[in-house]
Amino acid sequence: MERTRREVRAIGDRNTVALSVAATHALSFTFFPNWIRGLMQHQALGTLNLISDSMDACEAIMMSGEVHFLLCHFHPSAPARFEADRFPSVSVGEDVLVPLCAPSADGQPIWSLPGSAAAPVPYLAYSQASGLGRILAADQEREITHTETTLTSHLAATLMTMARNGHGVAWLPHSLAGDDESRGQLVRAGPPEFDVPIEIRLFRSLECRNRAADTLWDHLSAMSLGALVPPKSSDT
Repeated sequence: MERTRREVRAIGDRNTVALSVAATHALSFTFFPNWIRGLMQHQALGTLNLISDSMDACEAIMMSGEVHFLLCHFHPSAPARFEADRFPSVSVGEDVLVPLCAPSADGQPIWSLPGSAAAPVPYLAYSQASGLGRILAADQEREITHTETTLTSHLAATLMTMARNGHGVAWLPHSLAGDDESRGQLVRAGPPEFDVPIEIRLFRSLECRNRAADTLWDHLSAMSLGALVPPKSSDT
């Protein structure tokens, strides 16, 4: 029944210009606006429908055939729950998870990683519904043994506010927390080896398609291929 519903919708939408995109909360109000504005300078995208939710919810929406694309953070250690042949993807940006906390009066971090057994660092964690939480849980390069979870949320914005107010350390996307860091409202709680580089990827549903989705995908695929081709050396 679900497949039939998707097929009927696809037939009805095939010649429309409406474009539906699911995006995780953090990206929906940081990366997405500027990214989509840049794309609009090169092609008409028609009417846009943006759905913002947790990674778990976005994956469910995507697999049910309700949107054409999913925009999310990505790390190879924590892949999305999609079959590659049904949901191809392309990298559209880069980001990094940085451990941040509030500064003390002298501008130094209130807490410093990795902490100690006697004084564990209060940890503001992502819930299981969060894609960023999945990435942090799967990343094996961080050896953090002296933390104590004090709050869990699937919203990076909530963790950022709690960190800014002095409640602990949170691994926050630079795309979200960069302004707070530059203003000194948040400071690094650990050296760069605690950073987690991540991608921003766009997944495409091959079962939910229309003309606008096909055009956008062709454009992004061409851009991706162009980035992989090394420039020709000039003759001297």
